Amino acid sequence: MKRWSHPQDFVALVAGVYAALSPIWTTTTTAATWTVVVLGVVTGALAVLSLARPGMLADGLMAAMGVLFVLSPWVVGFASTHPMAWTAWIVGAVVFVVGASDVVEARVSHHGGGLAASH
Repeated sequence: MKRWSHPQDFVALVAGVYAALSPIWTTTTTAATWTVVVLGVVTGALAVLSLARPGMLADGLMAAMGVLFVLSPWVVGFASTHPMAWTAWIVGAVVFVVGASDVVEARVSHHGGGLAASH
């Protein structure tokens, strides 16, 4: 894979930046703000790492970040802060799909196009 040419990682980068900046315009609490900002920054950093060094561990971690985003409103306790909870759920779903598609794409490229000879 070529560096800086993976569209899924650009989507994850935008999602991470959006999450990190979302407390500026979204009704929030202190716990929700810190959670979403930290998860957004980590997601953005993983996206940049995956863009700069494709095929590294960042792909699987991206899917895990999506799961963390989705679970965070219940774990941290801001599910009742609906605007920020919805932000976390939507960003989490996007990041999970991006991470999962990266994992699938990496497996297909490592196994010769994903086509196995039948016996």
